[in-house]
Amino acid sequence: MSTTDYRIIKEAPLTNNCPECFNQDLTLTFSQKHLQTPLFHKVTSELRRELKCNTCHTILYPITWTEDIERTVAYYEKAVQPGKSALRLRPLFYILILLGILLIAGVLYLKLEGLI
Repeated sequence: MSTTDYRIIKEAPLTNNCPECFNQDLTLTFSQKHLQTPLFHKVTSELRRELKCNTCHTILYPITWTEDIERTVAYYEKAVQPGKSALRLRPLFYILILLGILLIAGVLYLKLEGLI
């Protein structure tokens, strides 16, 4: 029951020509992966980049990039600063740990009293 989503950390307009429609209206987007479960929220160091033409609405994959686009993307890859990878525990995790400790303490108490 975990969900994975990518949150945008940087968006940059590019003035390079689109290889499909030859217009100069491209957007480069960098996203960072976030993993959420009922027990924790994890920010990973995994980045995803997407280059999209705003005129013809196509996603441009690296196979179709020109040398100019490759140089521009390499520049922005060096400039992007992803967030630190972190793990945040949720309240359900703490509740389950507390219930486990209470269960073990109860069993030990009953064992010492001779009721089990």
